[in-house]
Amino acid sequence: MSSLARREFITPGSKAAAFILLPFPLINISKYNAMTVNNTFDVIIVGGSYSGLAAGMALGRAMRKVLIIDDGKPCNRQTPHSHNFLTNDGKTPAEIAALASAQVSRYETIKFFNGFAKSGIKTDKGFEIQVETGETFVAKKLIFATGIKDLLPDIDGIAACWGISVIHCPYCHGYEVRNEKTGILSNGDIGFDFTRLISNWTKDLTLFTNGKSTLTSEQTAKLEKHRINITEKEIERLEHNNGYIDNIIFKDGSKSSIKAIYAPSPFVQHCKIPELLGCELTEEGYIEIDSFQETSIKDVFAVGDNAAKMRTVANAVAMGTTAGIAISKKMIFEEF
Repeated sequence: MSSLARREFITPGSKAAAFILLPFPLINISKYNAMTVNNTFDVIIVGGSYSGLAAGMALGRAMRKVLIIDDGKPCNRQTPHSHNFLTNDGKTPAEIAALASAQVSRYETIKFFNGFAKSGIKTDKGFEIQVETGETFVAKKLIFATGIKDLLPDIDGIAACWGISVIHCPYCHGYEVRNEKTGILSNGDIGFDFTRLISNWTKDLTLFTNGKSTLTSEQTAKLEKHRINITEKEIERLEHNNGYIDNIIFKDGSKSSIKAIYAPSPFVQHCKIPELLGCELTEEGYIEIDSFQETSIKDVFAVGDNAAKMRTVANAVAMGTTAGIAISKKMIFEEF
């Protein structure tokens, strides 16, 4: 779960240093005090990055009482720049998120709580969400904007380079490393399909299978026809400078210079609460939703990376806005 908002300091001395160290400027830190404000809301949004904030804005403009719970650790916090988001192309994630937080904070019915949502249950009146510090909040509807957790290969240096020079999406990052010496860290059908895709951005391309190739003979021949190298050596580590790769170091002691690596990886849901509430997942592991972002559980919605393959800022914002409007309309009709 990721975001930019922060609750009012309950213990100012212990929180002041943390405020300075957080990656984003935080807006309206006095927006919420669990000790003085009623804990019942129309909607609770768990996760306050792009999709969560977009949902919050739509609901705020519909004058709904909303709580956004977030722990301030966005998954893209070490990514240098965000792309393919009209009017914000090339800005840092922090810039975009800070502006979004400032704009959402203008709506008086939106409150923020800096913390980690620990559990959730269905009740006769709606839902209860409990955070790690013990506070419990109640709402009629829930939105999960909690993202996913990538399960990166166990290779030294991968995590430090993730989002910088080890990347997942050519539509987010491919233009910046176009025509550069590029690797694909994958194997089998996924490796083949991803290599075909990335060949649009560079012809200097190598598929690193990190062990014996599981490509079919037809797939191998197809890559060779396009002069794409296949390296089966096992990788020991990535040699990098502050997240920017210089070389792949193999277990046999050899190395290969490289500019960027695409690493399509499996994932798990970052937050388990939707599953515990009974939300169904797709075969691929995303939260199953309808066209209005509602899950298989009535009044529970999911937006952003946890429910969609297309991991872009623009798509996250669109999903959040859709959910916010859908919930607003649903509540208006229910109350009429």
